[in-house]
Amino acid sequence: MATIDRQATTLALAHALSAAERGLAVIPLSRTKLPALRSPHRDDPAAPPCHGECDRFGHGVYDASTDPRRIRALFAAAPWATGYGIACGLDPHHLIGIDLDTKSGTDSSAALRELALRHLFTIPETVVVLTPSGGRHLWLSGPPDVVVPNSASRLAPGIDIRGAGGYLVGPGSRTEHGVYSTAPGTAQLPPAPCPTSLLRLLTPPPRPHTPTTATPSQQGQGLVQFVLAAHEGQRNTRLFWAACRAYENGFGPQLTEALVDAAVRTGLTEREARSTITSASRMTSHRP
Repeated sequence: MATIDRQATTLALAHALSAAERGLAVIPLSRTKLPALRSPHRDDPAAPPCHGECDRFGHGVYDASTDPRRIRALFAAAPWATGYGIACGLDPHHLIGIDLDTKSGTDSSAALRELALRHLFTIPETVVVLTPSGGRHLWLSGPPDVVVPNSASRLAPGIDIRGAGGYLVGPGSRTEHGVYSTAPGTAQLPPAPCPTSLLRLLTPPPRPHTPTTATPSQQGQGLVQFVLAAHEGQRNTRLFWAACRAYENGFGPQLTEALVDAAVRTGLTEREARSTITSASRMTSHRP
């Protein structure tokens, strides 16, 4: 049974509520840095994928919220929580986390500087979170119509990326190894926009096209269903991803109206949906 440190939980909740005031969606974390609440479907291996549609807690980053009442309810359900996670990729900041690790035995900060010199970008002044192990988390803001995936050491050894579907351990969190804190002078900074050249590195190129037995209509229906399954905070991200796949596979124009209709049914306006699809078309056409 988890040990309850009420003071640590109270502090974590206070920090989480403060982060939420800045528009950052949060979830409670345990001392292991994992989500504090386990899946309500863990004992049912046949249960279909659920991202919170069942209205119960325990769906990891899909539980993330900026609503103080929901955050208090999450922490009340996890009194052993000693930290909080900040969901990446969501409105309004579309947070991207650059995790400079020290455990791999490589100099990740030097690797980032080398990348910056090679690709002609500069990391702007932004929020920097210091980890108990001596690493750093750099917070950057991404465009709303670009999906940055999570990755580990893909950019360079020791550099992990936290993007859509991922989370960062928030400053003030207490873990098994110590407390996360904000670097002096950065606590009140907003997440700075991600440099364009770095953003290109963070967005992987499309997978090579391989022949498939699925027809365009079958593929298109799957993409439409993917968009329809989006909940608040995912709608633009899912629509953009689906539109990119459609254009990469050569049937983007034919699927546009179906994607727009699906997006509107999830809560986007038609104007927002068409703008996102246009951005996907533009991005895929510019890729080599």
